[in-house]
Amino acid sequence: RRVLFRSGPGMSKQHRPWVAVAFVVGLALAIGTPSMAQDYPVRPVKFINQGGPGSGPDVICRIVADHLSRLWGQQAVVLNHPGAGGAIAARAAAAAEPDGYTLYMPASATYTVLPESQAPLPFNLDKDFVPVGFVSEQPMVITVPPALGINTLSDLIARAKAEPGKLLYAGTVRGQLPHLAGELFKAKARIDIVFVPYPGSSQALQDVIGGRIAVMVENLSVLSGLIKAGTLKALAVTAPERLASFPDLPTVAETVPGFAAMGWFVVMAPAGTPDAVVRKVNIDLNATLDRPDVRQRFQDMGSFVRTMKPAEVTQYIQKEQTAWRPLVRQLGLTASP
Repeated sequence: RRVLFRSGPGMSKQHRPWVAVAFVVGLALAIGTPSMAQDYPVRPVKFINQGGPGSGPDVICRIVADHLSRLWGQQAVVLNHPGAGGAIAARAAAAAEPDGYTLYMPASATYTVLPESQAPLPFNLDKDFVPVGFVSEQPMVITVPPALGINTLSDLIARAKAEPGKLLYAGTVRGQLPHLAGELFKAKARIDIVFVPYPGSSQALQDVIGGRIAVMVENLSVLSGLIKAGTLKALAVTAPERLASFPDLPTVAETVPGFAAMGWFVVMAPAGTPDAVVRKVNIDLNATLDRPDVRQRFQDMGSFVRTMKPAEVTQYIQKEQTAWRPLVRQLGLTASP
């Protein structure tokens, strides 16, 4: 007869039933973990998003949530927590129960800028969250008003070198990725153009179209309609390769070798979320993003799907942090001690 459990010599008969119960419970939990992931979700899932209603991050999050709702047969609810450069959303997500029923979709600046610009934070992005999956990359575009008479990125660089400090560029809020991309372009092209911050892209566009600002660096999703209409002249895209939707638009790297700057979105979960649940959400998220209609909808918005496994997400984020954080410090965006 096999002995599944043998009590120690010092264990009383009174204790043996409790130890047996503990053993059975532990065994049930170990066996039940895959089942829990297989059944997940059995109730609505919350997606915490740092964008305001109708913003780019909000729309992207809602596309993902809507398709996952259909796949799961459970509602995926988007909760907007805008403000403080993403800190409000991150704080809410970090405080959530790690049960798989709260997921978090931060934008790239949360991981590349926020830890430097608002330190110390009441949470640790690298320790309080685990990666679930990647959603998309979002290139930016360098544009000018047609009346400026600049037709190529080389023309812009030549003009800037001939008139140092005279050309103004808009990149919306200081410390966000369009601003950082503009500063990276300045450094690599060795030119002096002056950043003018705006509270939002609509205000900046008024001055660019009106000729008061010479250059604008912004997400392609914001400017694509104006570019197609001829209201703005696109000089280059910040992606490492040309885009299928704008095949004639050069990359910045074709003129300034080694340049690349992309915004991105990922899905994270509070640390301690069961590994089996993380794996299931990753599989379902990737299946959603692989749908041709979803990919096309993202592309129409100037955002491009890229799927990853959780470990790949960690490597991607670490690479981006290494690339951007020195520039954040150089620009003086680091919070005062």
